[in-house]
Amino acid sequence: MNSTTASRPRQELAHRTGAGIEVTLFWSEDEDDLTVRVVDHFSDECFEMPVSRELGGYAFRHPFAYAAEHGLDHDSLIQPAA
Repeated sequence: MNSTTASRPRQELAHRTGAGIEVTLFWSEDEDDLTVRVVDHFSDECFEMPVSRELGGYAFRHPFAYAAEHGLDHDSLIQPAA
């Protein structure tokens, strides 16, 4: 991308909430990658992780299991929710 090309915002592909947890699946057109963002409204913490294209739906439905199965320690990814 050159300096005259504006970056495009990522697109929300799916969103769900339940039991104080909010999960969103995003796609970045510029990077052509997927991420899942998890917000815990009870602890006011969140984390975001890259997910494989093949397992994007699974990661969206089961973000904690996906993180554990792929060696992502979600505790190290946690940050204050914005």
